[in-house]
Amino acid sequence: MTFPDHATVGNTGGGQRILARPDGATIAYHRLEGASPGIVFLGGYRSDMAGTKALFLDDYCRRRGRAYLRFDYFAHGASSGDFALGTIGRWRDDAIAVIDSLTEGPQILVGSSMGGWIMLLAALARPARIAGLVGIAAAPDFTRELLPVRLSPEQRRELDERGAIVLPSDYDPAGYPYTKALVEDGNRHLLLGAPIPIEVPVRLLHGLADASVPWQLSLRLAERLTGRDVALTLVKDGDHRLSTPADLARLAQTLDALCATAAAVRGRG
Repeated sequence: MTFPDHATVGNTGGGQRILARPDGATIAYHRLEGASPGIVFLGGYRSDMAGTKALFLDDYCRRRGRAYLRFDYFAHGASSGDFALGTIGRWRDDAIAVIDSLTEGPQILVGSSMGGWIMLLAALARPARIAGLVGIAAAPDFTRELLPVRLSPEQRRELDERGAIVLPSDYDPAGYPYTKALVEDGNRHLLLGAPIPIEVPVRLLHGLADASVPWQLSLRLAERLTGRDVALTLVKDGDHRLSTPADLARLAQTLDALCATAAAVRGRG
């Protein structure tokens, strides 16, 4: 399996490489070559490709000889960029760029939290390249569905007047920044208000104890997807991260089944 050399700008060590974007920004990524369908991991808001699930999937794919790609969005992790300039559209374009430049053949996208939204947008943009989707506590439309209801009137005014706000986070003592540009751009990429024309198999995993993204959002997503092969698994006591050993074993089983289905479809083709 080969990939276009012009897409990379060197090796930064430890297997990490860089994809250059037309505007001069760089996307850091790790890639494994292997069997098809490949797996692409799409992380959550402010997370990076060194997280628990991203590394678990690296090991999972190594053991099975399967192609795998993990990367950092613009202004995340080892990639370049000012986080204040990050938007849903920008991160969607990053996902499409890595799929186009760094993968071959059918791919299964695994999207965690915000990555579940990016996963859907990428699948809509590249339907011929997608063999399946796995959403882990998927958070489509969070700029409208989740963020506004968590803001006090004072915080909403600060966001509107100053253009940015920092909110407390369980995952970072410094809190998470949110910008007015993020919200406005996100609202141009909303999905839950209409049928979502994705026909590939979709598996949604969500914890009933998720304090960040309510499980009902995954239920609404399942209802909106037009494909018939859509399944939602609710995990009792499961939190937002779904990264315990039992959670990761469930993810592996889910991917094993999806990969087998994709291989069977290719065989019939």
